[in-house]
Amino acid sequence: MTLSHRARREWRIFLWVSVTTAIISAGFGYRVAPEGQPELRSALSGVLTSLVIATPILLFQLKGERAGRLRRLRRLPLALYFAVKVLFYFVVIVGGLMVSRYFFWMDNPPEFFAFDGVFRRSIVFSIAMAVVGNLAFEMVGLLGFGTLRNLLTGRYVQPKRELRAFLLIDMRDSTGVAEQLGPVRFHELLNDFFRDVADAALECEAEIHKYVGDEAILTWRGAEALADGDCLRCPFVARDLIERRRNEYTTRYGAMPSFRAALHYGEIVAGEIGDVRREIAYVGDTLNVAARLLDAAKQLGREVLVSDELLAQAALPPGLRAEKLPALSVRGRTAPLGVSAVSA
Repeated sequence: MTLSHRARREWRIFLWVSVTTAIISAGFGYRVAPEGQPELRSALSGVLTSLVIATPILLFQLKGERAGRLRRLRRLPLALYFAVKVLFYFVVIVGGLMVSRYFFWMDNPPEFFAFDGVFRRSIVFSIAMAVVGNLAFEMVGLLGFGTLRNLLTGRYVQPKRELRAFLLIDMRDSTGVAEQLGPVRFHELLNDFFRDVADAALECEAEIHKYVGDEAILTWRGAEALADGDCLRCPFVARDLIERRRNEYTTRYGAMPSFRAALHYGEIVAGEIGDVRREIAYVGDTLNVAARLLDAAKQLGREVLVSDELLAQAALPPGLRAEKLPALSVRGRTAPLGVSAVSA
């Protein structure tokens, strides 16, 4: 069975985090080995403890947002959700330490039951690791891995010129759907819609730049977007993923989301911006033109509009065709913009 890009990404995260925590825990076990006890045995105990504790916590972090019952926890008041999460972590940490102790010290029951200095330090160390890991996951969830990496490395401290492709995906008739469902149910629908868009972004190796209302902005850097036509394929991947969940959407919401999309390619300036809250912003005519294309898609009743500037350099993937449309007059540009409608 072929794994999706999301599943492969989650397995890579699981593997790297498990290996990293196992190495750190082995070092901790080696350092706190009781006098007279083999240091290698304590290091192996640290590895086992790490695996027993990290596995359920990682599965909770990676799968919790998509598992139905666990997702309902997110709807609890923040304080209650935090209390449930702390209780879960505490049970996993203490249980993992007890399992590891039982396995390595079952030949010496007093060592297994002793609430000694090593056990207390192990609890503090495990809690610290869990807190740091949680902060890292939350930061990645809020900013995205690419944005967080660029902020940490200072890639855009000084503004840089880049060639980028942008894909704007906008939900159709969102106002009417919101009136039908009410604001809370519409927010849940929008969240599910953006999850499918995110899956499409992972499949097509796009970065999710941001969500603006009912619109998602995806981007690719330089030739990465054009070499195999992934940016052109992406809206149709999203459409297929949404269609695959038709029964779920209609059962939960009585509505099936659809969208229009626009693609454009050109130069932008990327750089950190903001004071109290910082983010990486893309500034330039390219995003403005993409927004105008999205407006034109609504007016022309087309599902996907693409600028000829992008089509001239991108490989059109098999199964897609481009239909040339009359040039558009775009505010702020002297020359008309050549556009095409892309369809399956």
